[in-house]
Amino acid sequence: MTAAVLAAAALTMAAPAAAADGGPTVKLPVMHSVLAADAGCTKASTAKATAVPWEHQSLELPRAAQISQGEGVEVGVVDTGVSAQAPTLAGRVETVGGGGNDCVGHGTFVAGLIAAAPAKGVAFHGVAPRARIVAVRATDDHGTPTASRVATGIRAAVDAGARVVEVSAAFATRSAALDDAVSYATHHDVLIVAAAVPDPPTGTAAADDATPAPRDYWPAAAPGVLSVLDVDVKGVRQDDALLPVHVDLAAPGDGVVGIGPRGSGHFVGSGASLAAGYTAGAAALVRSAFPDLTAAQVAQRLITTAYPDYVPRLDAYAAVASVRADDSKGAVVGPDARGAVVRLPDHTQHERATRTALLVTAAGLSVLLLTGWAALVLPRGRARGWHPPAR
Repeated sequence: MTAAVLAAAALTMAAPAAAADGGPTVKLPVMHSVLAADAGCTKASTAKATAVPWEHQSLELPRAAQISQGEGVEVGVVDTGVSAQAPTLAGRVETVGGGGNDCVGHGTFVAGLIAAAPAKGVAFHGVAPRARIVAVRATDDHGTPTASRVATGIRAAVDAGARVVEVSAAFATRSAALDDAVSYATHHDVLIVAAAVPDPPTGTAAADDATPAPRDYWPAAAPGVLSVLDVDVKGVRQDDALLPVHVDLAAPGDGVVGIGPRGSGHFVGSGASLAAGYTAGAAALVRSAFPDLTAAQVAQRLITTAYPDYVPRLDAYAAVASVRADDSKGAVVGPDARGAVVRLPDHTQHERATRTALLVTAAGLSVLLLTGWAALVLPRGRARGWHPPAR
């Protein structure tokens, strides 16, 4: 199915929004990153997310909010723009160039994940609702990005004062312009948080249900960039989803709730760019709570406080609540996920792993019983000197 067909379907499709509190399921229109060539701008949604989204529970946002809400931090969103008409972002959006116009709605959706304020009767809000947004448009009117526009957008967000920059685009080809923009951000102590793979339908699914070969995407694979992969409510990804070679974090990004470019209704979306949005929001929490940390130390803190998994899963609360190490830089000591090949198990693999664990446990119990028996019936000296044969 082509990107144009999928994008056109976004205007009419609806998907259920998963709730963390067992509340009623609401049908929300789907937000995509690209519109069909003949499609009009995304219309306002009339549906609202009244139940707590699963993402909030996964990231422990209520507990994180007691420590930090991102106050004093500006977050750049390099995407389709951020609508100045979005009610829950009102008064907290600084636009660069044409960044205040968002026909597609995807950039506004991402900005809402980062910083949307709470609204009466609505359970959804952003990770850092007191942070400010720097809106940069790096796509054409229908949502197609280019490397040169993204590179220019990164520089513009840095120049506008952003301390964290979210990049939604992921390109299969490396470019000097993107490398230079990343270096520019790093030189100014700005953390870039980028999608590790392209969003559907930008990426191409593998044929015959085959798993696509992992590869690097840019700027996520560039040194100094915090790359983020999307997972669903169960912490897994679809079997045919695109995979990067290297990735730093996983975060909610499959079936997540967000705002639209117009009105007070909500949409549901999927993609690594949305996971990058949630992570950028968590980075804003950290930069607000620990303003003396460098961008690299903020990235390290997010990684080392994450939930341990094949790819560490973001934990916004742990990122701001964990005790700092006793070194002069205040960093959190822990493993670094950079360089690890992504291996996200599917449900079959989980079941196989569970069965294997049970077999190993049973075998272990048998060994203990046999060892105990041997200790009773063999001479005491021999029992003490016995060692299992080498394998």
